[in-house]
Amino acid sequence: MKIGFVGLGRMGQGMAANLVKGGASLLVFDTNPQAIDTMAQLGAEPAGSVAEAARQVDVMFTSLPGPAQVEEVVLGARGVLANMKPGLVLFEMSTSSVALNRRMYDAFKSKGGSMLDAPVSGQPAGAASGELAVWVGGDEEVFERHLDLLRRFSKNPFRVGDIGAGTVAKLVHNMTAFTVLLTMAEAFTVGTKAGVEPLRLWEALRMGVIGKQGPLNMLTNQFLPGKYDPPGFLQKLAHKDMRLATDLAKEVGVPVRLASMTLEEMTEALSRGWGEGDSRSYLKLQLERAGVEMAVDPRRIQEALQRQMP
Repeated sequence: MKIGFVGLGRMGQGMAANLVKGGASLLVFDTNPQAIDTMAQLGAEPAGSVAEAARQVDVMFTSLPGPAQVEEVVLGARGVLANMKPGLVLFEMSTSSVALNRRMYDAFKSKGGSMLDAPVSGQPAGAASGELAVWVGGDEEVFERHLDLLRRFSKNPFRVGDIGAGTVAKLVHNMTAFTVLLTMAEAFTVGTKAGVEPLRLWEALRMGVIGKQGPLNMLTNQFLPGKYDPPGFLQKLAHKDMRLATDLAKEVGVPVRLASMTLEEMTEALSRGWGEGDSRSYLKLQLERAGVEMAVDPRRIQEALQRQMP
């Protein structure tokens, strides 16, 4: 089986290198000749163009900056789809558009090929070490058939669902990460300006719930199962604590837009009569606005927690 790799940037080069180290017969292309030369020194075969690579390989990986480059490389006249070898399987690993991925999936299927979206997380260091998270959307049979390849740069490739699901997971992951970081920046500026040394504050917070559980695990007891009774900590007490924290921010002159928004949500929860409910009851307001119901079977949650354990 001959493998193609297009896009040898900060992420792509590490993944391609691990494919070569794993014994893959790899044909590579990038607009940067130096990147191609680097891979050739590792044992990869250079290609003169995307089209040349697509005509020869059975499986193609693409790792590109964004949707515009993906559309050109995959759907352009000199791209993968127009020049592909019959039956080619494309793993599109860029952080791209869900709608574009679904359109490409249909186009490949109509020509007898397969396409899966498979964005990654782990930065260049993870790409080089082979410890990337890979979130895949697409046909389960195709995913299972190529697990050996994916495991050459990811210890646990994870099929999230049908086409586009991998990209949804990647975008939600990044949205969560950047928002949580900004929340912590707000909190730390309040704490530091109120007189606590930053590292000591960090050490103190690690001893609390957010340090011991992590944000995602904090969703497993109430939010995911949709069960807010019996309450673990009352909403009215959480509101009191949030009000005191935002008051502290005002006293020391630190703007806290995210914390203030959260306090508003908690205030609305009290106005709904949820004060005696669980402290996470205010999260139901977002579910209501989005028109989403959350009711995951607790047994499935426990099984998922066990699967994620090292």
